[in-house]
Amino acid sequence: MRILLSILLILSFVPSWSGDQRLGLLPAKAEMTAHRVLLDWRDPGRTKLGGLTFLGGVHLTGPASAFGGFSTMSVEGERFTLLSDGGNIVSFRMGADWQVREPRFANLPDGPGTGWRKSDRDSESMSRDPITGQLWVGFEFANEIWRFSPDFIRAEAHAAPRAMAEWPENGGAESLVRLRDGSFIVLAEGEDGDGKGTRRGLWFAGDPTRPQQRGFAFSYRPPSGFKPTDIAELPDGRLAVLNRKASLREGFTAVLTIVDRGAVKPGRTAAGREVARFAAPVVHDNFEALAATQEGGATILWIASDDNQLFFQRSLLLKFRLDV
Repeated sequence: MRILLSILLILSFVPSWSGDQRLGLLPAKAEMTAHRVLLDWRDPGRTKLGGLTFLGGVHLTGPASAFGGFSTMSVEGERFTLLSDGGNIVSFRMGADWQVREPRFANLPDGPGTGWRKSDRDSESMSRDPITGQLWVGFEFANEIWRFSPDFIRAEAHAAPRAMAEWPENGGAESLVRLRDGSFIVLAEGEDGDGKGTRRGLWFAGDPTRPQQRGFAFSYRPPSGFKPTDIAELPDGRLAVLNRKASLREGFTAVLTIVDRGAVKPGRTAAGREVARFAAPVVHDNFEALAATQEGGATILWIASDDNQLFFQRSLLLKFRLDV
């Protein structure tokens, strides 16, 4: 009894914790469900959206409080890997029936800072080497790029490129892609300060985590009022860029653009051609993740949304065929 009273007395004089809340982590047991969604709720049979054909989509849900917040993804066949902006990894298989199989949850094994705060694991972009399986992750708050071994088993290397040092904490490496020739492109979300609405871009000749990597700076001009959130290389070498806008009137909307690879040059500004626009009544949300695959001779684009772990948003995973 004396011990209990002593503990209560100590607690009464110790102030409650008022520091940063611990980053939410996914549990070891993976539970998630996929619910089918339509392209246009007013027209259930609609499949065309600009230069895209809708092939299906799902709303992903899970009971874990840390589930969601997906900012980037990788797709290899029927295997999907989604990475949240808190370093949470959700992977699963899904075929033509749109049912989730073999779900697995994990958390990044390392990254900037201690990993206690969400800003320590602000993983906004990701790209994968299809040959080695290595993965590169762009951390926005820290403006760093990390390389991980296949399946995120361990961190292998990391760098804070000098050219990214002055990128905004909340507008940094939002988009990252490893091209088939081994070079990398990184796009910032924040404006580059030229007053023209362009975003900073970097091209690296090779792995950006290696010291003294050769490269150059360029700019990307998104559609007016939009910010780039992800980038993917198409089978023909062109670049697909996902762009997002948030407004009180329309909520989250998005525009998909296609950029010619030759437009990415030192000191130049690359602009894309609009392919599709996501706004009501078409399904739309905080689209942040983009991946390109091939099925037969068709180019497939996968788009996923970051629900910010808010009840009025959704974690969507949508599949389209690119027709242009």
